[in-house]
This record gives sequence, structure tokens and C-alpha cells, in this order.
Amino acid sequence: MAEGQSAAGTASAVELRPMQIEMNGINVISDSERKGHPRDLFWPWFAANVSVLGLSYGAFVLGFGISFWQAVVVSIVGIVVSFLLCGFIAVAGKRGSAPTMVLGRAAFGVNGNKLPSVISWLLTVGWETILVILATLATATVFERLGWGGGNVTKVIALIVVVALTIFGGVMGFDLIMRMQSVITIVTAVLTVGFIALVIDKIHWSTVSAVPSGDAQALIGALVFMMTGFGLGWVNAAADYSRYLPRRSSGRGVIGWTAFGSSIAPIFLVIFGLLLAGSSKSLSAAIANDPIGALANLLPTWYLVPFIIVAVLGLVGGSVLDIYSSGLSLLTLGVRVPRFVAALIDGTIMTLGAIYVVFIAKNFFGQFEGFLITLGVPIAAWCGVMLADILLRRRDYAERDLFTPAGRYGNIRWLPVGVIVVGTVVGWGLVTNTFASWLSWQGYLLGPFGLGGKGGAWAFANLGVLVALVLGFAATWAFGRAAVRAQEAVPVEPAPANA
Repeated sequence: MAEGQSAAGTASAVELRPMQIEMNGINVISDSERKGHPRDLFWPWFAANVSVLGLSYGAFVLGFGISFWQAVVVSIVGIVVSFLLCGFIAVAGKRGSAPTMVLGRAAFGVNGNKLPSVISWLLTVGWETILVILATLATATVFERLGWGGGNVTKVIALIVVVALTIFGGVMGFDLIMRMQSVITIVTAVLTVGFIALVIDKIHWSTVSAVPSGDAQALIGALVFMMTGFGLGWVNAAADYSRYLPRRSSGRGVIGWTAFGSSIAPIFLVIFGLLLAGSSKSLSAAIANDPIGALANLLPTWYLVPFIIVAVLGLVGGSVLDIYSSGLSLLTLGVRVPRFVAALIDGTIMTLGAIYVVFIAKNFFGQFEGFLITLGVPIAAWCGVMLADILLRRRDYAERDLFTPAGRYGNIRWLPVGVIVVGTVVGWGLVTNTFASWLSWQGYLLGPFGLGGKGGAWAFANLGVLVALVLGFAATWAFGRAAVRAQEAVPVEPAPANA
């Protein structure tokens, strides 16, 4: 029995009912189950990124010490470019009809792929935990404003509700997630417009336009932060939803709808957030501790209930996609349980992490930035490798060989594995984070490379993420071509059903 079967169970019928637990795991999706069009990708990606958290990114970006117009430019570029990377990787999903991290076996080898799979698992579990934390804190803040209590009891109840929604969506799987995301898209879009209409009078252009400009290092730091906070946080899951599309689906359509659905809401939300944060230093400071709850203080009391609905739904939209993909990453590592059990395992870890941050840790933004940049480095290196590998391939993936080290993709491909290791070591040496004490060891190459050390001008530019991305792509493009051609020269044997 192939690894895909043992981890996923057998799925022989097309799943059309959202309330039926998805039995597919990391197996290749059969032709009879492939369905939909590239435009269907709009719904999950829009819903996952329409969260009002995007408004808070305005304060985060201005925190790098740049002006409003500088922040607008780096935000748009960071969002669009990083989600275009997701679009390119999503093409692999429709070509191979398997999860993102399974398709990575072609680049890294079946067992060599376990290194990036661990990184992917950590990233997705971390993101789903962060989104649950935000929803819990926002609910407590709103309830306190309403006079319904905002203490620990409220936080416990909010945490239970948000965790239940997230785990339920992750356990049920693809069809329910697609249905949930279409509903979340419509509800959150309408209620977010209502929020903007109610707080637009809080914008003071004279104050916003007076924010001084920053230097090149600050611009690069803000750009990297936006890329890691948006598209680079999703690249390792980009093919998990396109894998259900028929192989004949347009590659350009997959790229376009993934990038468009992901980018359109964050662009508008971040720009409006820049206007709000630039108008009030006190709001920017409050967002650092409670990124969404702080926005509730701008609203009239009567709109607080709709606001918490849009806040929680938007965050759940992202956490559901994360828990689904984190479960797939866990299966790719070789954990032999059904997909829904993997989602339950990750849900448990997510809950424990959320409890720690909500009830013990206090400085949210410091931990958040540290998490993004630290894992952003190795995932950027992985993304560079995958992008080059996908562009080098002229044929679809050989499905059976994705599940056996004896196949054309081999056991461990040392070049890409080494690229991730080297890219991570170099990348971590070029990033810093003073807010999270456990990351004080980073930035060890800033001095030797003549960049001023940990206290110099380049200390917060987070160059390591960009260096890791470029290094991963360049090394694979330059030295991986022969290996890809050798893989594609092997005749393809037809795969048995559900292999």
C-alpha cells in the first residue's frame, strides 16, 4: 500500500457534500474527484486574507520609521509579489494533484523533503495559533467595551468558540472549507466596508502626511515584513487547494486567481490602516498589544457586535486553511494517521500555544515579528528552490514516484537540502529582532559582512529573507537543471487508482 493510502484512507467517490469528512490526505487526487475552475480559487484565498488584521499592518509598517507614501509602495509591492509566488507554486498543485509538501519531494527527494516539511508544519501551526490568539483577544476587548466582561472568563469562552470553529473546518476538509470561505468572503467584505465607513472620520491627512520619510534600510525592512506577513506565510500551502482542479486547467488562471484573490483585500485594508495609524500614535501603540481589539475602540457601541463577527470570521478563514495544510504537512512527514486526526493533533498544539500567549505572555507584536522573520528565512529559501524547480519542469509529476524513495525522485537530493541549510544559516545571520529576547543570537553576520553589526543601519532591514529567497532560486536554477531532465527522461508508468 502506498504511503498516500495509508495516511489518507481510500477515497473513490467524488466528495460533493460539505458535511462529509474528507478522506483524502496526501494521496494524489483521482481524475474522478478533480473539479472546478481556476476562478474557484478566489474564494478560499480572499476569505483567508480579508481579515481586519490587515488594518493593523498599517501600524506595523509605519513602525519601521517610514512615511505614508513609502509605506503604500512597500505594502503593495510586498503583498502582490509575495502572493504571486503563491500563484506560481499553486500551478504545481494542478499539475500533480497532490499537496504542496508532497510535490516538494520531486525537488528534495522523498525523505530529503522531510526537512522543509518540518519547517512548513511549524509555520502553519504557528500561523493558526496566532490567528486564534488574535480572535480571542479581540473578543475580550469588544466584550469589555459592551460591559459584558472582558476578563479571563470571556477569553476562555472566546478561545473555545474560535478553536472549535477552526478545528471543525480542518477536520471536515476541502469541501466544507470551500463552502465556509465563500460565506466568510461575503459576510466579512460587507461588514468591513461598514467599519471603514464608521471610522473614516478618524483620519487626519495633515498628521498622516507629516510622518517623516525613512531611509533605504527601513524601506527594505518594511518590505520584507510585508512579504513574510502575507504571501511568504502561505507559499508552503499554495498547492493544497489547486490540487483538486482538473489538469487541463489554465496555469495562468491558477496564478492569476490565486494572486488576485489573496492580494485585493489586503491592499485596501493595509492602505486604510496606514491612514488610521498615521493619524494617531496612541492607536499605533495600542495595536502592538492587541492588533484587532484596539480597532474596536474607534467604533460606536452599536457596531461592536458586527465588528467582532467580521473580526472572528476573518481570522477563522485564515486559521482553517492553516490547520488543513498543517495536517497535510504532518502526514507528509510520515505520521500514519488519517488526515482528520492530523488536524486534531495540530488543533491541540494550536490551543496550547494560544493559552500560553493569551494568559501568560504579554508582548504580542514582539513575538509575532520574531516568529515571522525567523521562520520566514527558511521558508523563503524553500520557496526559491520550489519556484526554480517548477519552472525547470516541462512535464507533470510522476505520481507513483512521489511516494517511494526508490523512484525517480530518489531518497535525498543533497543540493536543495543543502541550499535550505545554507540559506537559513546565512539568512538568520542577516536578520535581527530586539523585541523577542530568545532571538538575540540572530544577526551574527551583519558585522562580518560590513553592515554595521546588530546596532548598525542595516540591522532591521531583514535582508536575510531576501538573500535566502534569491539563493534558493539561483542555486536550483543553475545546478538543478540536469537532475530535473534526468527525472523527466524516465518513462512514466500509469499510477494505480488512489496510489
